[in-house]
Amino acid sequence: MRNVSLILMLLGALAGCAQGGGSMTSASERRTEGTVLDDRNIEEKAMQRVGEKYKFNTKVSVTCFNRYALITGQVANEAAKMDIERIVGSIPPVKGIANELQVAGVSSSGARSSDSGVSSDVRSRFLSSKVFKRDHIKVFTENGVVYLMGIVNHAEADAASEIASTTNGVQKVVRVFEYMD
Repeated sequence: MRNVSLILMLLGALAGCAQGGGSMTSASERRTEGTVLDDRNIEEKAMQRVGEKYKFNTKVSVTCFNRYALITGQVANEAAKMDIERIVGSIPPVKGIANELQVAGVSSSGARSSDSGVSSDVRSRFLSSKVFKRDHIKVFTENGVVYLMGIVNHAEADAASEIASTTNGVQKVVRVFEYMD
């Protein structure tokens, strides 16, 4: 019986981690468990397939929410940008893509570390919101640009965008939302 309890506790912890942010509960999640799993699988497959083809002069991230894929990073040329979009779009069950890849040199590890801190600061500031739950919005930062993804209404989107745009280190906010209303 003790092993069953331990397994259930571990499964609950893993489910929370898979949903991005590690603190989501099924009560606050707007996606189904299957969609959360699909999102994780899309991210993993996309990164594997892109990494196999583009080993040099690229830095690509794929972030997925509700089967919509956000592609960010730097690539060597426009042809690579379009090919990476094609690769990600060919992964079932992707239903939409926001291709935000930049044709530019690869960002430094210092810039990536700073971006991670910005994302963390935005998520922390989301805790004070009375308009939305932090778990409804996924935050990803690339070169000071904060991307917000989630299933939200317009008031939630506006409140999240305001918080993100006034966070130290944020240069720009891009909404990649799916609207409920």
